[in-house]
Amino acid sequence: MTAGAAAMIGIPGGRLLMGSADGYPEEGPVVEIEVAAFELEEHPVTNADFLRFVADTGYTTVAELAPDPADFPGADPATLVPGALVFTTTPGPVDLRDWRQWWRWQPGASWRAPEGPGSGIADRMSHPVVQVAYADAAAYAEWAGKRLPTEAEWEWAARGGLVGARYAWGDELRPAGELMANTWQGAFPYRNDGAAGWTGTSPVGSFAANGYGLKDMIGNVWEWTADPWTPRHGMRPTVQPEARATLLDGAGGPARRVTKGGSHLCAPEYCMRYRPAARSSQTEDSATTHLGFRCAR
Repeated sequence: MTAGAAAMIGIPGGRLLMGSADGYPEEGPVVEIEVAAFELEEHPVTNADFLRFVADTGYTTVAELAPDPADFPGADPATLVPGALVFTTTPGPVDLRDWRQWWRWQPGASWRAPEGPGSGIADRMSHPVVQVAYADAAAYAEWAGKRLPTEAEWEWAARGGLVGARYAWGDELRPAGELMANTWQGAFPYRNDGAAGWTGTSPVGSFAANGYGLKDMIGNVWEWTADPWTPRHGMRPTVQPEARATLLDGAGGPARRVTKGGSHLCAPEYCMRYRPAARSSQTEDSATTHLGFRCAR
C-alpha cells in the first residue's frame, strides 16, 4: 500500500566521509563509507500521512499504550499510563545540563495530541508527525512498502552532493542572512522568537530544499534511522542492559537508535546539531514533540 504525498527522490550512490572531526565527540572519527543509490522521501512523514496509515491499519502507537510494569521495576503504577514527553519553555534562564527542566512527562500526549489532552493536529496536517517511537516509524514504513534509512544514507542525502561542508547548504550558517532551517531562534529554553514565524514544528517544505531537492533534512524534527546507536563511528553497538529503569527519570532504558538532523529545539548555546554530521541517541520507546521520521527505498 502506498502512503502519503511525499515524492521519492532518487539519491545517487557515492563515497561518504561520514562524521566530523570538529563537532561533538560522538560524530567522530570520520569514516569512509560507500553508499549505494537509493530513494528517500522528499520530506518527513506528515500528520496527514500518518493519519492515513492509522485509518487503514488501526495501528496504536507506543505512546498510546500503557507501559508494561515489568519494564519499569519499582515505578509507581499510577505513573504507568499512556503518554509521552512534551517540551515546555522555562520562565527564564536555567542550568542547561538538566534537560528535565524543559521536558515533562505528559499523560495523554500522543501523535494525535502532541502536547497532551486539549491539543490536536487539525491545523497541523502538513507538519511532520511527532510523538512516534521507533516501532511506530518502522510499522509505517513497512505499510508503505518502504524502510527507514540507514545513518550513512541519511547523512549522504542530507549533504545534498556537497563534500565536507559544515551545513547541508554550505559552510555559512545563514548565507546572505537567509534562515535555512527551522531551528531555535532566541535564548534556549525560555525565549523562542520563532523561525520564520514558527515556534514549534513548521509545515514541511517551509525552508529551502538541499542540493538533492530534499526538504527539512535539517531542523524541524529529528528523524529516526535504522541504525543502532554507537558512541563513536566504527564501533559495534553496545549491549543493552536487561533491566530497565523508569522512563520518567530518564535512567536506563531499552535499545537505542541513531537519530539525525536536529530539530526546532536546536540552539547554538545548547545543541548545535543542525548539521549533516551531527547525530543523537534515542531509546526505541522515545516519543517526543520534536522527533519524527521519513522513509527510504
